[in-house]
Amino acid sequence: MQQLHPEEPEVQDCTLVIPAYNEEARIGKLLAELPETRCRIIFVFDGADRTAERVRQFSSTHPGLPITCLEFPSRLGKGGAIREGLKESRTAFTGYVDADGSTSLREMERLFRHLGHADGAIGSRWVDGATLHVRQGIVRRAQSRGFNLIVRALFAMPFHDTQCGAKVFRKAAVDAVIDMVNATGFEFDVELLWRMRSEGFRIEEVPLAWHDMQGSRVRTRDVLRMFAGLLRVRAGGLSP
Repeated sequence: MQQLHPEEPEVQDCTLVIPAYNEEARIGKLLAELPETRCRIIFVFDGADRTAERVRQFSSTHPGLPITCLEFPSRLGKGGAIREGLKESRTAFTGYVDADGSTSLREMERLFRHLGHADGAIGSRWVDGATLHVRQGIVRRAQSRGFNLIVRALFAMPFHDTQCGAKVFRKAAVDAVIDMVNATGFEFDVELLWRMRSEGFRIEEVPLAWHDMQGSRVRTRDVLRMFAGLLRVRAGGLSP
């Protein structure tokens, strides 16, 4: 059991990784929030549009904000981008959030506060207390719930919402498992949580306020890839 000693996070000791694949059209909402947070920010770019240019321009006009930009010439996958950002993080607490602004940075700061008594805290849309200001369409909700049922069956994890893009951890917990995580797609979240729980780390599921944003990049083919990825993680010689 590797559960870590309690330590109350200070926001300036927290880093958020933001994977930003072709988010030029949607990243404005998040950029507008950045001056209000004291978290360190690491953007990871692996797309072909002007997202990186927009963020670098924003950073140049806000030189006091601790923003790091990592740019890669080829597609990493969402999980691959998050992994690169988590490895780059140097603060005691770290996590990641979607670039589309569906979860506010204020909500992420609230998540970090849960690390005073846990090794990880994951935002959830499907537990009591969650506030969904704009809901997903019925097809996306059905896909999400079906995917979660499969996750619970395959990995015996108690979480109701492994795919919400709002997760924070103690950096020591991340460092203990990140090199074991092989997934690079949307199934990355599941493998990361599974590896942490297998190593004895304590993870809380926390209700959060969430907005569904238009332009989701998750398609039916991505859901099928996630299912295939889960099977590879659970079988295929990847057991902890």
